[in-house]
Amino acid sequence: MAVKLRNEQVSHRLSDKHRSYVIRELREGETDLLKDFLYEAIFIPKGMEPPERSVIEKPELRVYTDDFGTRKGDNCLVADFGGKVVGAVWTRIMDDYGHVDDDTPSFAISLYKEYRGQGVGSQLMVRMLELLKWQGYKKASLAVQKANYAVRMYENVGFRTVDENDEEYIMVCEL
Repeated sequence: MAVKLRNEQVSHRLSDKHRSYVIRELREGETDLLKDFLYEAIFIPKGMEPPERSVIEKPELRVYTDDFGTRKGDNCLVADFGGKVVGAVWTRIMDDYGHVDDDTPSFAISLYKEYRGQGVGSQLMVRMLELLKWQGYKKASLAVQKANYAVRMYENVGFRTVDENDEEYIMVCEL
């Protein structure tokens, strides 16, 4: 990771009605998980077939994972259910779909399907926004397909649409 923090600032024990989980930093040796979560982050509209897993090797997607932890703005928090990482949120200053400027980290987030809709993603987002603010960033950005149900979650944690095209919103959260 580019910046190390004291565990009490990042690690949070949370629980839902059935399970408890910890939000913690991505550990050394876990960066390959980002490829799994990058694939999980691909929005598949109803009625569409998911792409081949090899899609994450395209240059426009590799920007999210290649050499992660070596650049300014590289941060990753994961949701850990009893030793199993089930979700991740990560940021990086990169020229991706949500890029707004060279000082603003872009977000990527995903959870395994069975852990969605339980508030885990919102908690990951909130903790990452807190971390970025603590690191001195002024804002964060992301791109999301207009049809993606996550748009509402992003709005609920403070992101606002600043631009759009036919398919996506570009959203920014002021920190």
